Amino acid sequence: MIPGFATAEGTARYRDRFPQLRDAGHFRRPQHVPGAGELWLASVGLGTYLGEPSEAVDRLYTEAIAEALRTGINVLDTAINYRHQRSERNIGAALRQVLDAGVRRDEVVVCTKAGYLSFDGDMPPDPRAYFMKEYVEPGLFKPDEVAGGMHCMAPKYLADQIERSRKNLGLETIDVFYVHNPESQLGAVPREEFRVRLKAAFEVLEKAVAAGKIRYYGTATWNAFRVLLSEQEGIDLADVVSLAREAGGEQHHFRFVQLPFNLGMPEAYALRNQHAGTEAGSPLEIAARLGVAAVGSATLYQGHLTRDLPPFIGERLGMATDSANAIQFARSAPGLACALIGMSGREHVRKNMEVATHPPTPQADWERLFASH
Repeated sequence: MIPGFATAEGTARYRDRFPQLRDAGHFRRPQHVPGAGELWLASVGLGTYLGEPSEAVDRLYTEAIAEALRTGINVLDTAINYRHQRSERNIGAALRQVLDAGVRRDEVVVCTKAGYLSFDGDMPPDPRAYFMKEYVEPGLFKPDEVAGGMHCMAPKYLADQIERSRKNLGLETIDVFYVHNPESQLGAVPREEFRVRLKAAFEVLEKAVAAGKIRYYGTATWNAFRVLLSEQEGIDLADVVSLAREAGGEQHHFRFVQLPFNLGMPEAYALRNQHAGTEAGSPLEIAARLGVAAVGSATLYQGHLTRDLPPFIGERLGMATDSANAIQFARSAPGLACALIGMSGREHVRKNMEVATHPPTPQADWERLFASH
């Protein structure tokens, strides 16, 4: 497996390889984040969620990832359940290609997730029998630790998933490992039991950090931080950080959260549903106060924001197409470290990277657009 992990020196070296992008403000550091604050992250990252679990899509993703790494994207996002583990393997294949061609391991931030039960490569003929043989019989989880028939964050299960992800990616160390949509558990267990489970998950992730298997961890969410805390899936980020502190002490490694942010889902900036002490704020504001980097997902809302946007958005953001304006909106958000976009082809990468040659929209102008939006 490939040794190493993203470093301040490596990501700065990567940034300096693209002076036009660097000077346009494409790279930024989450300076408020202990430990990870010196990493230079591309403002646009590559996601690998969509697509059939087929060899044809494997080739497209591998080509897209390699192209991204060669042209200024150093943040890669995946999950073990994406396309039945194929997306992780595509990242591994692309990394082997580019590492032989000049890109170094310490320049790239590789992120993955676990929580959903995952098949291996293809859908098995009998999914229940597969999970029984693969996970239940070896004692990696008990049936009552699975929520909704598909979500698990039991410690032994997460430890197993880290090993599988390391193998799929071909990496000794994963830069960021997310517990995937932990709010899924809240439909099945009381909130206090949820907190017990999440703390136990963090304890095993702190052990993985100590063993050099991951560098940082976090939660990759869908509803958790963009709904009111009174709703079933609402989660208090400050409480999550307190659980990490209980699991890992003041030097804990819970340093990233992922949540949707786009023109159609603006809650991470607009909804003041989180708290730090007695102060209320948006998820982006509170994450910054708590020393956590916020990464935006669903930048194009699975293609819904690539057409038919109101004309005033293009007039104010100044990009040539609706998709480019949607990307510019997300990557310019105050407090967002990186905006993830699914890219399953070289042309997708090239088109999306055109936005990164432009400076982010100034905060005052962006906020005026947001107010009208």
